[in-house]
This record gives sequence, C-alpha cells and structure tokens, in this order.
Amino acid sequence: MKTVHHLITILLLSFIVTSCSTSGAFRSTNLTEVQLTEANYEVVATSVTGEATAGYLFGASSGIGSQQMQTFALARVSGSGEIYGEAIEDLWQNFRRENDAVEGRNLALINVRYDTDALNLFLFTRPKVSVRADVIEFKE
Repeated sequence: MKTVHHLITILLLSFIVTSCSTSGAFRSTNLTEVQLTEANYEVVATSVTGEATAGYLFGASSGIGSQQMQTFALARVSGSGEIYGEAIEDLWQNFRRENDAVEGRNLALINVRYDTDALNLFLFTRPKVSVRADVIEFKE
C-alpha cells in the first residue's frame, strides 16, 4: 500500500513540474493613442472574426470574464498554444479573403472584443478564443 501512495505522489509531482500552463492573458502594452474625432478614416469592414483553439491532455481550461483563458495541462497535442495571436492572425486572413491586401495600407482594428470557451473532459481540454473587430483605414 505504501508503494501505491509513493507512486501517486510521484505522478502528482511530475504532473505539476512538467505540465503545460498558460494564463492566456492578452495584455497590450501599446501606448499609441489615436483620436477618431476627425473624418480622416473610413470603416472598411465590420464584425470581422477570427478564432483559434489548442488541444491538451490531462488538464483543464477556464475562461475568466470572457477576456482571459487559463489552461493547465500535462501536454499540448494540437495548436501552438498562442491562441490569442492565432485568433488575430485568423481575423486578418478572413479580412484578406473579403477585402484587398493588408500590406501597404494604414489599417487599424477598433472595437475589439474577445470571447473564450473551453471544452473540458477528464482526459482532454480544448480552449478556444474568438475575436471580433471592426477595421478602419486612415485616409491620407
């Protein structure tokens, strides 16, 4: 019986020490401020969306206030784990499909909204981040 307790203790410690963990915090440190009070911009797209997911074994995910996803798991099996960045990249890809190229244009995202969701099963967790924004283009 002592051996079983030691084995469980070792498994729990190895789970804590070797597991994947991410707070999913998307903290922007961009200090640029743009005033949209003048007619120097045009709304070129509204409600453009993007999303990303990742899959993890032996873990759990939880969305905090629909703004932040936290995941604690033993191993990632799909996705890069950078789901906020992937969701924004997916948003820009969706924008490119419906509009012209992004490169060389003065574009900005406004009214950015994040939603989070998580599928939690005993052996598997799949966090999901969705982002929705409007795209504006500054005029010369």
